[in-house]
Amino acid sequence: MGLYLNPGNEGFAEIRRDIYVDKTGLIAYINDLIGKPKPLVSFSRPRRFGKSYTANMLCAYYDRSCDSHVLFEDLEIAKSDSFEIMMNQFNVISFDVTGFIAESRDNDTNVISEIKNSILKELRDSFHECIGEEERNLGKALYTVVSKGNAKFVFVIDEWDALFREFKDDKKLQKDYILFLRSIKNKDLTSKTIAAAYMTGILPIKKYGTESALSDFKEFSMADPLILSEYVGFTESDVQVLCNRYHISYDEMKLWYDGYSFEDAGSVYSPNSVINAIKFKKFRNYWTQTETFESLKRYIGENYDGLKDAIILMLGGQRVKIDINTFQNDITSFENKDDVLTLLIHLGYLAYDQLKEEAYIPNREVAEVFRVSTKGSKWKEVERAISQAEGVIERV
Repeated sequence: MGLYLNPGNEGFAEIRRDIYVDKTGLIAYINDLIGKPKPLVSFSRPRRFGKSYTANMLCAYYDRSCDSHVLFEDLEIAKSDSFEIMMNQFNVISFDVTGFIAESRDNDTNVISEIKNSILKELRDSFHECIGEEERNLGKALYTVVSKGNAKFVFVIDEWDALFREFKDDKKLQKDYILFLRSIKNKDLTSKTIAAAYMTGILPIKKYGTESALSDFKEFSMADPLILSEYVGFTESDVQVLCNRYHISYDEMKLWYDGYSFEDAGSVYSPNSVINAIKFKKFRNYWTQTETFESLKRYIGENYDGLKDAIILMLGGQRVKIDINTFQNDITSFENKDDVLTLLIHLGYLAYDQLKEEAYIPNREVAEVFRVSTKGSKWKEVERAISQAEGVIERV
């Protein structure tokens, strides 16, 4: 068991000891990709929507260094034909990019080198009979391990887009990072070494023009979650069960946290908000981080024609028609108001109706975030614009 190689199942065990909603059906989807071309998934969601929970779940299920039957035998995945076939059968490489960013800053090193060297070190320690100290190519190291009769690898990458957010102006570093991710899924080695890869973050995969930088990945996002929409967050039925179990008002829960909606799943709620409302027996805004308010303030302060008017309309309970297709999936390449509004959809500040191509403020909690983030702000023009909607915010 290591930090990055075969991290074990304790993270998921802790989750199961808390308020828990079964989302293991996602595992069955990934199992179905194994052994087929391009078993690579990118599933982006906002903060507070359970991304890290999913990463822990996948590690616990696939990691061959542990026995996770007791954690999964009463869950949805246990009904799948692939349950026993795939459980604890692979070497797992799992990492959170934000941790490497912090480490690279502390050590004044390159973040991509930190990721590569840390994984290679654990591979050498665990498979020293296969990999020599001189090996510096991660893709070749993985191939060598598997070619010697060891299990294939499952990659689980959390906060994959953190580098694009933290180093938003460093285009060279961003491109080097994309090249690093491409090297892992080298077309000549992937089918021989990688059973599956699951990547999650806030933003979808970076686009250059109209093309995805990692075109082999199947993409799911807040703008288009496709068949994974029920795994974006808690569904209506999930929330109803929790409210009954913990004797809390479903009507109040719906008023505060409902609003994200997808064709295949219906209403979807932020897991963090629902769980906190249950734990603290209080309905309120749980988007409490200062960074949340500062980032929203920054984005709605962008000087694009029609942006402030669109926000005022949405604060009044209306919807705004937008085109999400020009957004480049980063936080700097804005060409118009629709790009900013699309970013806010991926950040969870807005919901998106895919059929009608409309953005809207989903619920009372998020409307409160808009209001709090602009109170006392130095963005006086924005504050004045938002103040025009003060009277209608309470009705959202």
